[in-house]
Amino acid sequence: MRAFAALDLDEGFRDDVARLARQLSVVAPGRYLPRENYHVTLAFLGDIGEAEARRAMDALDEAAAAAAPIDLVPQGLGTFGRPRDATLFLALAPDPALVDLAARLRAALSARGIGFDAKAFRPHVTLARRARLGATPLEGLAFPLPARAPRAVLYRSILSFEGARYKELYARDLDLG
Repeated sequence: MRAFAALDLDEGFRDDVARLARQLSVVAPGRYLPRENYHVTLAFLGDIGEAEARRAMDALDEAAAAAAPIDLVPQGLGTFGRPRDATLFLALAPDPALVDLAARLRAALSARGIGFDAKAFRPHVTLARRARLGATPLEGLAFPLPARAPRAVLYRSILSFEGARYKELYARDLDLG
């Protein structure tokens, strides 16, 4: 199964991100993600088996044991890839607690022999894939207000022609403090 660990978003923040995506879709056409797919990836695991998934759940427990709800502070927009075929995202401030949680999770995964994409952690919420960005500055956008992520989740990603669908395999509340 294809899996990743992520922060879940509270409903109000998710609604605000969806509003921003609707505004952007008018000026930057692309394949926008459905509202229910918004998250902040902490570690992309790729294809794992059942035993690895159970160890990933243990790693998530270990990493989240010392975590309070994580502050999510929007910092603007960003892209991965080329301007005419980009992944468009809402960049988030690298809050120390957020960066620390990602580092603890990655260390716990490594300690359990679970591989993951080791690219540097850049906190963001993906809005669209294959977005076509023009040269015109994007103005008048309503960015989400800061919010808190209440849970860390291990998701299974199920790919289809319609796009990815995410199934929650395990969740851990971030409730320290």
